Amino acid sequence: MADVIDDKIKNYRTAPFDSRFPNTNQTRNCFQNYLDFHRCNKALSSKGQDTSPCEWYQRVYKSLCPMSWVEKWNGQFEDGSFPGKI
Repeated sequence: MADVIDDKIKNYRTAPFDSRFPNTNQTRNCFQNYLDFHRCNKALSSKGQDTSPCEWYQRVYKSLCPMSWVEKWNGQFEDGSFPGKI
C-alpha cells in the first residue's frame, strides 16, 4: 500500500479529476484539499504514524490554489482564526 502511494506521489504532475468537483471553478476543490492535508497530518501525527501519505493532498492544493490564498490560510491557521474545521 505504501509503495502505491509513494509511486503516485512520485509520478504526480497535476491535480487529477475529482468527481466531487466537476465544474470549471476549482475553488472548493482547492479548499477541500487544503483541509484534507491538515486533517490527515493531524490524524496521523496524533497516532504517531508517518505523515508522508498526506503529501498527496499538499501537492494537489499547491497546484490548484493561488499561493496568496495558501499564505492567508496558513496565517489564519497559526492565529487560530481559520474558518475551516480541522
